[in-house]
Amino acid sequence: MSMETWDQDTTAVCESFQLDLSCLVDGELDEQAAARAMLHLETCGDCRGFFEETRQCVQLHLDMVDPDRMLARLATLTGTELTRATRGIELVHRLATILYQLGKAYVLAGTQPGWSTRVFEEAVPVEPTQTRGRGFVDGVLSSGEAELGGVDWRHARGILNGRLKRIASPLEKGRKLLEESIAVDASHEEARLYLAFLHAHEGRTIKAFEEYGELFRTSLDENNRGHAAMQLGLLHGSQGDYRRAQVFFRWVTLSGLASREARFWWAQFDLALYYALLRDDERALQRFRKLLDDYPERLPEVRAGFANEASLREVVEARPGFAEALVARCPELFGGAAPAGGGSKDAGFGDAR
Repeated sequence: MSMETWDQDTTAVCESFQLDLSCLVDGELDEQAAARAMLHLETCGDCRGFFEETRQCVQLHLDMVDPDRMLARLATLTGTELTRATRGIELVHRLATILYQLGKAYVLAGTQPGWSTRVFEEAVPVEPTQTRGRGFVDGVLSSGEAELGGVDWRHARGILNGRLKRIASPLEKGRKLLEESIAVDASHEEARLYLAFLHAHEGRTIKAFEEYGELFRTSLDENNRGHAAMQLGLLHGSQGDYRRAQVFFRWVTLSGLASREARFWWAQFDLALYYALLRDDERALQRFRKLLDDYPERLPEVRAGFANEASLREVVEARPGFAEALVARCPELFGGAAPAGGGSKDAGFGDAR
């Protein structure tokens, strides 16, 4: 039973025990109140369900924040129990990933592809992914494994069998699927990234900042942390806070992600852009030169980004001497050849940050 169902079906009497039951899980009730709560649990199935879900959530939280505790709990399991627990984790993650991939596809279908694909991966085809997802869930239901992982597999089957057809908007379909993914596996970082992306796209900037900030602080996957950093930089830049934006783009470059993973090369472009907007012409020139030297294969994309960035064009046109310096330092941007002897040396990268 979900928390939402419990909350909707509970009686006024049960509502009075909600706080007591939560405190009981935490061991914060006195003896008399605890006895009263336990007596109520013996006679109320709804409250027993609520109490068990609360207890499991608290237990999971304690295990996640204390790796030694988690290892100790695993050590108490028998071989069969450990195998089943591992299988449950595997099935849950696979279901969450299917829902996430479908949600991502719908979100990208409803947003501007040129912006979203700068960082995020290409979307999966919807129909084949949905078909494979249905086959996977049907397999779990028919194999007798539906009790593993604490997931409502029949509900998942309904989602994949077309329950979303009643929703016309691709973005609303994407939101529902991403929320379902997170409900199945709250630790699914990619689903959380795309839900934050959707918040930002729809103008819920504060919510997007919160979600991306949490992911940047807690992500176990370095690439996901990099995605969160890039999007935080873009959000700050969109609000005119260029210095704060640069903090996140610098993290991407200094962490080595921009060198190890090609998807993060835009961090260099955005650093150069914001130096220019901050009127730090020399560092802007250095960053553009470094970008061209480090990613020569990206020259067509750099040119396109340069041509499409209205704020950068305004800077080039408004500041005396900047356009001439940019042509001299980075002629490739305008169809010329790279400076002889390598641009990095001429640009003086000892001072670049």
